Amino acid sequence: MPLDDAQALEAARTATVVAVVGMTDGAKPGRPSFEIPQMMQQRGIKVLPVNPMIQAALGEKAVAALADLGTVPDIVDVFRRSDAIPEIAQELLALPKEKRAKLVWLQTGITHPEAEAALEAGGYQVVSDRCLGVYVARSGR
Repeated sequence: MPLDDAQALEAARTATVVAVVGMTDGAKPGRPSFEIPQMMQQRGIKVLPVNPMIQAALGEKAVAALADLGTVPDIVDVFRRSDAIPEIAQELLALPKEKRAKLVWLQTGITHPEAEAALEAGGYQVVSDRCLGVYVARSGR
């Protein structure tokens, strides 16, 4: 079952590590896929970029895939189009349980009901079509 507003707010308030799938490196100013992780980092959240097209972002080495993360994030924040979500869901479901985040967060405008249902059936909590940055700011961090 998707998280309600209060649960999503609590997840944003307590997260210490967020892996950002589709994060950009800031080369193109104004992109939410850089500015939102930057804001989270400024508020004390460790941000882990996941994007095979960049080397690093915000002083953190980028990894090509979620399986390459050396740290288990609290949240996997996704900045990819909705049609990419089934592939990301498969990648998340293939992770061993000890390497899984608690929550998958699909940014504003990103939804895929079938993939979200598969993630929930696989033990993940899911938030879709909401901006994690807004929730981090609302949380008072």
